[in-house]
Amino acid sequence: MKKFIRVGVDLAKNYFQIHALASEGAPAVTRKLKRSKMHEFFSQIEPCLVAMEACGTAHYWARELKAMGHEVLLMPPAYTKPYVKRGKNDAVDADAICEAVSRPGMRFVPIKGAEQQATLMLHKTRELLVKQRTMSVNALRGHLSEFGIVAAKGIGRVDELLDLAESDATLPNAARASVKVLAQALEGLDKAIDDLEKEITGAHAQNEMSRLLDKVPGIGKLIASVIAASVPDPSVFKSGRDFAAFLGLTPRQNSSGGKQTLGGITKQGNRYIRKMLVLGATSLLNVVGKRKGALRDWIVGLLAKKPARLVTVALANKLARILWAMMKTGECFRTEMFAKA
Repeated sequence: MKKFIRVGVDLAKNYFQIHALASEGAPAVTRKLKRSKMHEFFSQIEPCLVAMEACGTAHYWARELKAMGHEVLLMPPAYTKPYVKRGKNDAVDADAICEAVSRPGMRFVPIKGAEQQATLMLHKTRELLVKQRTMSVNALRGHLSEFGIVAAKGIGRVDELLDLAESDATLPNAARASVKVLAQALEGLDKAIDDLEKEITGAHAQNEMSRLLDKVPGIGKLIASVIAASVPDPSVFKSGRDFAAFLGLTPRQNSSGGKQTLGGITKQGNRYIRKMLVLGATSLLNVVGKRKGALRDWIVGLLAKKPARLVTVALANKLARILWAMMKTGECFRTEMFAKA
């Protein structure tokens, strides 16, 4: 069997590029493999380090290669880009991946299991359907406003809007047909979203880590399950701040010459989790007057100096750090920090 110290793999849809090194300084072995030949190639070499970018299908191939005995490391694509030489192509990308994984300061992405990816698929599908529902409601409001039919804002007022359209005798038949189609679409979307939320609740109930995170104020089943599925190994983050930075909740830095300059949050990383945490933090601000404890005192002190929206984002940052600490230690949330008054 052939022996390599590490292999860089550039993933694609049908053809994968291999860049393998037998030893440091030795000529590289390069291959262009069809998808069907991946298992055959890696079964004919001794277990070694395999590096890939954390892109589409990466977690699947990581699980497959780990099952064959290889050590697999996934890297953010942005971190491999500096190692790409002039004249970018698949072979150059595989070379860059092989080089990047050898760097001591490189950061890696934890490999997700099939169940974790299935839970994330539930969340992403739900988010897609929620967007489609919002688009349909906005279309319905916009079209009916041209006929003088208007209702108050909010998803809960859609039925009122449909009733107004139904009772309006002046509404043309063509417009009625469009309203009927949109109403049926909304009904189907509502049912599909409810079904997905039931599936997410079921996945949450079966995940011990998700049930632990659910105890944090402002963190419901949706947030707890998506974080538990997205972060299979919290030890990849050195601190809670690193986890908050992974979510894009830390200030953007533009510091130089010993002078620290901080701006707004970076908004990099996982946009869905960041949005959910900000929504959860917003809900906490609405009940902070009915609570007591260290977290409540921190929120009130910040509200005295900063705008509510800024405090909401700062609280989302703090919640992210609390969640990381709980994932890392397994400790339950200390309820006295935000207890009922």
